Amino acid sequence: MAWQHIRISHFGGPDVLELATEEALPEPGPGEVRIKVLAAGTGFTDTFIRMGRYPDFKGPLPFTPGYDLVGTVDALGAGVTGLTPGQMVADLTVVGGYAQYAVRRAATLVPVPEGIDPAEAVCLPLAYMTAYQMLARAAGIEAGATILVIGASGSVGSALLDLARAMGLRAIGTCSAANMAVVESHGAEAIDYRAEDFTAAVLRATGGRGVDAAFDAIGGAHFKRTFAALAPGGVLVGYGSQTMATGGESLIAAGLGLLRLRLWTLLSPLWGGRRAVWYSITDRRKAHPEQFAEDMAKLLSCLKDGRIRPVVAARLPLSAAADVHRRIGKGGIGGKVVLLPW
Repeated sequence: MAWQHIRISHFGGPDVLELATEEALPEPGPGEVRIKVLAAGTGFTDTFIRMGRYPDFKGPLPFTPGYDLVGTVDALGAGVTGLTPGQMVADLTVVGGYAQYAVRRAATLVPVPEGIDPAEAVCLPLAYMTAYQMLARAAGIEAGATILVIGASGSVGSALLDLARAMGLRAIGTCSAANMAVVESHGAEAIDYRAEDFTAAVLRATGGRGVDAAFDAIGGAHFKRTFAALAPGGVLVGYGSQTMATGGESLIAAGLGLLRLRLWTLLSPLWGGRRAVWYSITDRRKAHPEQFAEDMAKLLSCLKDGRIRPVVAARLPLSAAADVHRRIGKGGIGGKVVLLPW
């Protein structure tokens, strides 16, 4: 049976994403499951991987991109138990999602309750999981706290705002003027980072106190500005280095940004108890796989009950992958673009 997927044969710009056709279905080995993919998430991280700038994946080539997927169990490899054909599951793949079929380890799959839209469910494994674990596990934020979200209109930024609303937090988000309405639709206060100094705006909005937690994926020297917006005892959670990945800063500058996070925590008493931590979803999942399954179950329950409302900015076919990456590169999508392989 012929099937299609997106293939990357060499690192580069969006044009390296090519639609490929295979004549035979991939067969699951022992402990593996073949999944019929119903929805594949896209995001900024996919563009880093495509360019060869993502530290957790450097090949081998060729490969199929796609950091997360939702689909149904199509075939079981030897020794797989607890899953049945036709059952909907989700997975954080890092690569492999932009396809009609994917083979994954059964141990990493999370069951998706019936009645959930696959396009909404695929917003959870990367964007919402990152947001939830940063809020609940990295920062330890509780109801009534105030948070700052840098890049609040992106997929992780939108997830942070949605979860903040569900958790009873006050949220302030930075974005471009074109996306202020998107940020405000989540109940957050929007700051146009191009029109004013966001650090000063945050301090003004909080009566000079600052925020209890801030989340920044830009990295490098930008961490300094975000750290300055913290209240005494506040925490900065860094989770990306977009300036390095897009060529805006060197690898050395990005490394200095990470070093700052460690120094700020070591010298926390000198900064009024302010501290900084680094979050990586891949590192966290490797170290605490049980937390990933537990947190995904919580998020899926929240989705089913309507407590969270992922923003699916567009639903497009696999053939649109290159155009989607161009849109992601320009920014301002205001949610998550989902590829529908069928």
